[in-house]
Amino acid sequence: MKTVDYLHLDASKVSDLIKGLQQLLADYQVYYTNLRGFHWNITGHGFFVLHSKFEEMYDDVAEKVDEIAERILTLGGVPANTFSEYLKTAQIKEISGVSCGKEALENILETISILIKEERTLLSIASEAMDEGTVSLLSEYVKEQEKLIWMLVAYSNTDCKKC
Repeated sequence: MKTVDYLHLDASKVSDLIKGLQQLLADYQVYYTNLRGFHWNITGHGFFVLHSKFEEMYDDVAEKVDEIAERILTLGGVPANTFSEYLKTAQIKEISGVSCGKEALENILETISILIKEERTLLSIASEAMDEGTVSLLSEYVKEQEKLIWMLVAYSNTDCKKC
C-alpha cells in the first residue's frame, strides 16, 4: 500500500496537489536565496532593523521549505532538490545586488503576494482532495504572511507626517 492509502486520500486528486506543492517549493527556494542576499547586502537607513528582520525571515522560509518538501513526500511525491529544477518552474525570479531597504521590501512584498496567491489555489485543491494536513499547513502560511504584509507596509510607509 502507498502512504496516501493509509491517509485515505484519492491518489488521482493528490497528483495535482503534489504538482502545485512542487511549484510552491521552487518559489520558496528562490525566495529564500533572495532573502539571504538582502540580509548580506543591505546598507543605509534601517540597516539594523532590516538586517535582523531578513535573517528572521529566511530562517522562517527555510523551515517552510522543509515542511513543503516533507508534505510532498507524505503525499507520495519526490520533491525537487536542485536549483536548476527550481529555476525552471519558479514564478519568483532571482534578484541580486540589492542594498536599498526600500527596493528589498518592495521585492519581498511582491514575492509574498505571489506565494499567497499560489497557496490559496493549493488550499482549494487540497480541500477538494479532502487533504486536511495540507489545508492546515497552507492556512497557517497565509495567516502569517497576511500579518507580515501588514507589518512590512506599515514599516515602509514613507507618507507618515508624524514620524
